[in-house]
Amino acid sequence: QVQLVESGGGLVQPGGSLRLSCAASGRTISGYAMGWFRQAPGKEREFVAVISGKNNYTYLAESVKSRFAISRDNAKNTVYLQMNSLKSEDTALYYCASRTKGETRTSPTEFDYWGQGTQVTVSS
Repeated sequence: QVQLVESGGGLVQPGGSLRLSCAASGRTISGYAMGWFRQAPGKEREFVAVISGKNNYTYLAESVKSRFAISRDNAKNTVYLQMNSLKSEDTALYYCASRTKGETRTSPTEFDYWGQGTQVTVSS
């Protein structure tokens, strides 16, 4: 069983930056794909970013690819989402998720473990 705990969310002005962290326990994240998703009120959960389990290949949603970056530190069992140039439309509850395989996927149904989420609000 894997437990995922997100942190780093908060209130930020448009154009600002935040770095989200996802700390895993119960199992190493090494070798497993890790992803970030978000869900705004009244909307479905949507894919944001994923990093592969072995060669750190990353893939990001078109809406964030020029502004966000995903990375991992296997030694710390932690995954990060660096978010720059934040916009109001980035406001959402951000979830960390883990697969039980190393290959990247973008559908929430392909992820087996989820955190509780951290709120990101972009507003002036």
